[in-house]
Amino acid sequence: MKRAARPPTNLPSLTDCLKVLADPTRLAILDLLMEGVQCNCYLGDRLGLTMNLISHHLKVLREANLVDVERDPLDARWMYYSVNQKKLAELREQLSAFLDPQRIQPRLPVCGPQFVGAESARVTSR
Repeated sequence: MKRAARPPTNLPSLTDCLKVLADPTRLAILDLLMEGVQCNCYLGDRLGLTMNLISHHLKVLREANLVDVERDPLDARWMYYSVNQKKLAELREQLSAFLDPQRIQPRLPVCGPQFVGAESARVTSR
């Protein structure tokens, strides 16, 4: 049996990123960050979530390299979050390559009743 063609992307990397974004809260945070740099208090207010919950989700997004953080130069207690544009471009490229309709190839099934009958006929004709 012929092996399927390998996908044009790093599946484990894409899977990890999609798992992070599968959480509705993290997706909502990323959506707000698409508007520009935000502090966690703004994110918490907009989403109606406590600071510790926002911080948890921001940590997961940072660990996935989807979000960058920068401390305020005047008061280091303030942190500002933004989308990691390089990672976003990489994710977009990976998804585009993986979901490219050109990858879909016409193919006949190689199993099931039709195949079994055809296989039997080939075996007996030898």
